[in-house]
Amino acid sequence: MKKLLIFGLAIALFTACNQEKRYTQQSPEIDTYKKVMDDYKTMNWEDYPKHYADTAKIASNVIKEKAQTVTEAIEKSKEDAAMFSWVVEKEEYEMVVTDEGETWVNFWGLWKGTMKSTNKEYSIPFHNTARFIDGKIVEEYGYWDNSEIVSDLLQSEYEAATVVNDSVVE
Repeated sequence: MKKLLIFGLAIALFTACNQEKRYTQQSPEIDTYKKVMDDYKTMNWEDYPKHYADTAKIASNVIKEKAQTVTEAIEKSKEDAAMFSWVVEKEEYEMVVTDEGETWVNFWGLWKGTMKSTNKEYSIPFHNTARFIDGKIVEEYGYWDNSEIVSDLLQSEYEAATVVNDSVVE
């Protein structure tokens, strides 16, 4: 009986040690996503797409059906760079393997940007999640609240529209 108990414990220990990791904060996928974020922060648009599959889609604050290609997302980031200077701080990464066997890297950070035209500073927490297959990102979703920036841009457009011949329309 004693041998049977020891044998059972050995099997339990062996099984527990061989289970696949479903959550981690260190992985090749996380290392890749750190490179993505470094390329974004330094506006290294040449290396940025190297981490994505050719068919990858990026959905930033939109549903999957409105996602952009990597090239379109880079063009949007270039437009943002014309309006803002920015840094990303307080970075956190994790990788999870879902019940369906999908590998996702989650990222949380704080985007701090200064609008070049007004010198106004914004601090916006954001979250990205990227699905990996064979070491490449195949889809990515990003979520943040940019309502303060949108409101300020609309206010600036309104103010500019009310100025006629250097005088304010009342």
